[in-house]
Amino acid sequence: MVSSFSFIQFMLDHIRWIWSSITFQVFWYENYFWGLVVISLFVWGLELCFPWRKDQSIFREDFFLDLFYMFFNFFGFTIITTAFYKMLSLFFKQVGLGVKSLVIFDIAFLDNSLQLLIFFILLDFLQWFTHRLLHKYAFLWRFHQLHHSVKQMGFAAHLRYHWIENILYKPSKVLVVMFLGGFEPEQTYIIHFFAIFIGHLNHSNIYFTWGLLKYIFNNPVMHLYHHAYKFPKDKFSYGVNFGISLSIWDYLFKTAYIPKYVNANEKLGFFGDTKFPSNFIRQFWFPFIKQRKSN
Repeated sequence: MVSSFSFIQFMLDHIRWIWSSITFQVFWYENYFWGLVVISLFVWGLELCFPWRKDQSIFREDFFLDLFYMFFNFFGFTIITTAFYKMLSLFFKQVGLGVKSLVIFDIAFLDNSLQLLIFFILLDFLQWFTHRLLHKYAFLWRFHQLHHSVKQMGFAAHLRYHWIENILYKPSKVLVVMFLGGFEPEQTYIIHFFAIFIGHLNHSNIYFTWGLLKYIFNNPVMHLYHHAYKFPKDKFSYGVNFGISLSIWDYLFKTAYIPKYVNANEKLGFFGDTKFPSNFIRQFWFPFIKQRKSN
């Protein structure tokens, strides 16, 4: 039977796994802790060597707050969410449902690299769709506002988001794994590191667009205008450029936008952000507290 004891045990197991990662007891390709550190230092180094906004400080506004969010969202809060999904998996197993119970496409016969590509594309689409919902519906936007409270872009802004988003995005990965028969989740570390790298680049203080590949991959210029305080209302009233790793969805569904003349110092944020709290504790509870209507 699923019990509170099982939940606590799963949490402790995850804490031990995090500690094993920190102390180099986990293989490098599964060591998400040091993988995050290495990727972060690399992209930060690129920012320092090739800054787009040259007057932006090395330790930009909210730099250390964003670093805290990086580790809290990837390792702190996941202690709870990982335990929850393991409990859910245990419950499904007890009622006769397994990972392969909802298989729609059996891709076991495909090469591993092609399996990974299919997994990556489907996952990115579901995350793009989820991201649109976070902007479209007021209830979800209250949680997503935290990510858009960034005033100066830098690599660590990638992982400044409310803990609820861990819960909203996690089902995407679970569903894709359940729909793809023959796919082994252990292979996804490649996608994990690639997504962190692309996400860090997209939020970084670096100028590039990938050339013609901008129609496939998201980039810092495109994502800067996703965070812009103002955007063209002829697109969508709730935002533009929702791509996570891939930009192709925005071009396919007409939500892509890059102006003819790019402003590196484009004002970032959202209407009413002057009332948004500036510290972690208040940001943590902010979406759950009834707010007065902004003037």
